[in-house]
Amino acid sequence: MILCVILMTCCEKPRPAQKPNILLICIDDLRPELKSFGAKHVISPNIDKLAQKGISFQKHFVNAPSCGPSRYSLLTGQYGPASNNALFIRSSKIEQGNEAIEPSMPEWFRTHGYTTVSVGKVSHHPGGRGGNDWNDSTIVEIPKAWDKHLLPVAEWEHPRGVMHGLAHGEIRVNAGEMDVFQAVEGDDNLYPDGAITNEALKQLRVLYEDNENPFFLAVGIIKPHLPFGAPKRYLDMYEGVKFPAIAHLQKPEGKNTWHNSREFTKYNRWGKDPNKDTDFAEEVRHHYAACVSYADAQVGKILAELKRTGADKNTIVVLWGDHGFHLGEHAIWGKHSLFEESLRSPMIIHYPEMNYNGSKTDAIVETLDIFPTLCDLAGVKIPEFAQGVSLKEILENQNATGHPAISYKTDAATIRTATHRLTVHKDGFIELYDHTTTENETKNIANKHPELVEELKNTLKIKMY
Repeated sequence: MILCVILMTCCEKPRPAQKPNILLICIDDLRPELKSFGAKHVISPNIDKLAQKGISFQKHFVNAPSCGPSRYSLLTGQYGPASNNALFIRSSKIEQGNEAIEPSMPEWFRTHGYTTVSVGKVSHHPGGRGGNDWNDSTIVEIPKAWDKHLLPVAEWEHPRGVMHGLAHGEIRVNAGEMDVFQAVEGDDNLYPDGAITNEALKQLRVLYEDNENPFFLAVGIIKPHLPFGAPKRYLDMYEGVKFPAIAHLQKPEGKNTWHNSREFTKYNRWGKDPNKDTDFAEEVRHHYAACVSYADAQVGKILAELKRTGADKNTIVVLWGDHGFHLGEHAIWGKHSLFEESLRSPMIIHYPEMNYNGSKTDAIVETLDIFPTLCDLAGVKIPEFAQGVSLKEILENQNATGHPAISYKTDAATIRTATHRLTVHKDGFIELYDHTTTENETKNIANKHPELVEELKNTLKIKMY
């Protein structure tokens, strides 16, 4: 018996030493409302387990409060257009022969010997293509980035159908005729993320078996994006669970980046308004939480497969939320504002043999930092064009500090420090909020602190331009 084991071991194909693999998990519309980020009522065991192994960035801020521009900054390492078409705008410039366009993050790793694969919603369009149904292979969202960019559409017909798909292949045609939330009996394949996860598991196995090159695998999970649909068992998990009260419910006074929650209100709400109907507001919050738990289950499957293959021993894992989401704060239901709820999202980084496993850091960081950080951890040259900074020092030193975080919309930009948030509108109007007080972002104090306003405005200009 011992001899057989020795012979089998000797016959195994030796795995060459190589740079670490990268697994990037992107989750759409994910608030930092998880146990690992201080929320006791949300059931997220798999993400929390990853946080226990890695370091969770409690004050990570995205560079834009919408899917497209936020993913642009993730995938290019640069500030960019505030449009959901930001990556397509970049792609068009490349097609026109603009040689000044720097490589994207996956392209950078690809040129440094990585096999790059995306599954699901990694760029703004799931599957990374344009066209009426987002499946035109001649219109690529990120040229030269991926060896494979995949999206199993299953019964949802095409990527556009997948993006807002509900149970049993329901596709959004008229949002007003599609329920804003839903919970249907069935397994995880009842909704599109089930098919996305199954494809991710398949690609993970293929990438590990083909060990000629290290891999960069990006997986984009769609939920908890609207509409809030998940298998009923995830909603049942919250039966009897008490949710905390919604903070600062009122629409803020004065000029700010408040909006009317159109992305949410355009769905069928059975004539109900969560800002006026507290029972309906609680229903919405429970369904959102169910979607988070459903997304968490998909994360668990991916991480379990990573471990089963043995690839976890040489893989950097990043879990990233593409922006936050208001659930009634400031009387907003959605993202797209420059308030904290839209801009703060979870980020967790784990890599083999790291110190300080399970640590939390309150260092201010931004999405732009992911590209240079992955380069630094993988031993790949950090490109000079990357506008973020490596977070390796924070990962290795719990006392390391962060840096101000910049975010923007088409008509305003904001800077978040450890103590304040300054928002500058294109017409010159200023908002300043003090995060050392209980008022946080409910009281504009710009008129009382002109020197601080000028200091932060200058920092904002320097960082962005």
